[in-house]
Amino acid sequence: MVTSIWDDLKREFSSGNMITRLIIINVAVFVVINLLKVGFAIAYPGVSPLANGFQDFLHLFCMSSDGWYLLTHPWIPLTSMFLHEGFWHVVWNMLFLYWFGKIVGGFIGDHHVLPLYLLSGFAGGFAFYLSDVLIYGDISFALGASGAVNGIILASAIIAPDYIMRLLFIGDVKLKYVVAVLLFLNLISIANVSNTGGAFAHLGGALFGWFYIYQLRSGGFDMSGPVNNIVNAFQSFFQNILGFLTGKKNKLRVEYKNPKNKPATKSRSSKGVFGKSRGNAKSDTNGVPHQERVDVILEKIKKSGYESLTEEEKEFLFNASKK
Repeated sequence: MVTSIWDDLKREFSSGNMITRLIIINVAVFVVINLLKVGFAIAYPGVSPLANGFQDFLHLFCMSSDGWYLLTHPWIPLTSMFLHEGFWHVVWNMLFLYWFGKIVGGFIGDHHVLPLYLLSGFAGGFAFYLSDVLIYGDISFALGASGAVNGIILASAIIAPDYIMRLLFIGDVKLKYVVAVLLFLNLISIANVSNTGGAFAHLGGALFGWFYIYQLRSGGFDMSGPVNNIVNAFQSFFQNILGFLTGKKNKLRVEYKNPKNKPATKSRSSKGVFGKSRGNAKSDTNGVPHQERVDVILEKIKKSGYESLTEEEKEFLFNASKK
């Protein structure tokens, strides 16, 4: 059974989109952390996690508001955004990541998902640090993907505010109202003294999500390229080490750029799905200009929701979202 589950996970990770991969990583880390927690409990029976060393171990990967700890543990801004200890914490974060990440990836391309997740997570960690240092003056630790996920949540509302979501017991609701409620709940949670830093982390991540989409919409700097290049560099580095240790060469590499020797038949204007094309618009097989057809599909989504699209329209929009 374990082998079968492992094979399924490897297949989903290699063939799925970035949202699928992020969910798999977060859930896998959650499982490992809780298995280690069980191991600490067995090794020190009757002793609380605070006293048996588990919390100290967990803090090695948590974001901290202690400047010196942050300086001597430079990996924690990254590891903390993939780290969950509580069951409902990881469940809700992964559900939100799936629901809203699917919208972001569908509209602006899968290659934007990871940069948006990482940079929003870093922004959330920075907001957590500043709030503790400048407002509360204490030292605490934070973990979880909430800052990163909130960046994706707000980005989805900026991209497609009139996208229809079907909520249980409520029915069809426009995305902008769902996100507005979630942001309001985060805002009022600042008054909750048990998680003040976490609330600021959520809002910091959300603010960066807005900034990321604003940059794309205004034709500013596209942050996805440098982030994906850095991720690819680290991936290649560790794959080369693994290949050296195992004697195998890994030939798999994910690239988002079009090969230079192939025409970019799906090329887009600098505005992309955010505005009208400024030339270089391509035509589809039906004779309708590429950007005009995208606009028609987006208008249909605003009026009737994503599920109203035909399979051909969904495929066209997905391909159009790629650079």
